[in-house]
Amino acid sequence: MRLKPWAAVAAAVPLAAGCVAGPAAGPARASSGTSQSSSAESPPARATASRTARPPKVPPGTTASWLVFDRQRGKFVATRHAHRKYRSASVIKILIAIDFLESRRTVSAADARLLKIMLRESDDDAASTFWDRGGKGAIVTRMARKLRLPDTTPPPASKPGFWGYATLSAHDVVRTYRYLLDTASPRVRDTILGHLRAATPCGSDGFDQAFGIPDGVPGRKAVKQGWSGFGLTPPVRCDARTQSASISLVASRAADARVPDYGRPVLYTTGLVGKDERYVMAVLTAHPAGSAWRGSVNRITKLTAGLYRSVT
Repeated sequence: MRLKPWAAVAAAVPLAAGCVAGPAAGPARASSGTSQSSSAESPPARATASRTARPPKVPPGTTASWLVFDRQRGKFVATRHAHRKYRSASVIKILIAIDFLESRRTVSAADARLLKIMLRESDDDAASTFWDRGGKGAIVTRMARKLRLPDTTPPPASKPGFWGYATLSAHDVVRTYRYLLDTASPRVRDTILGHLRAATPCGSDGFDQAFGIPDGVPGRKAVKQGWSGFGLTPPVRCDARTQSASISLVASRAADARVPDYGRPVLYTTGLVGKDERYVMAVLTAHPAGSAWRGSVNRITKLTAGLYRSVT
């Protein structure tokens, strides 16, 4: 989940048999109260909750965007720079999964395992396997068109293997979750959200992915995290298992002005939170160049906790 996308490493994923159990059933689908084509798809310049709590203050030097949609009320309740573009990092794995599942009726045991570790553990090699098969950037083009994601674009043509260099925004991430909840077939919805509800505390690369929503928001949740720019290895290994090597070093040699926030580490926390998954939340952050992992994690977790309190 760092900056992870290199097509050349895709074949490295071992396809272990037997690890293909389907995700646990989640809560019943709740209506958002609006269709995908409704006016609620475009957040107002200042969406506010009917509460007295104030949105969190962004620390100096940190860039932050967020968007929160209240499915019960059918409206956006908090927004900040919702259309600001970021490099996608591992959040793009949701679109990779949608594209893969919607292109076929059945999934092999080996592919079911790859989907599981890609979504639960944010495994990079699994993502690269699906990226190659789906035509690389063509996946993003198809999904952006189908889901009507105005800020989502493929990686630069000079770097077709770097799926983490696609662009997205808080608006497009929230819209993607709403597509899964309200439009996607039950098979696609239950597979993807089931895995996100069972996201592991540790990524397959040894990074701790429990920042933001997992640590800052109480209760059950479905989450997809993203991080990039923090080096080859975690400062403190979250888990001794490491299934894939970091591609951050390769990415660091491929600077491109078309990649948002290139040279700055980024952390993203996205998902469904609250009772009956009432809120769809996306918090995207870019931190000062050279920022340490722990300080950056603390910043996004504090922002996320404050944002959740402000809308509940």
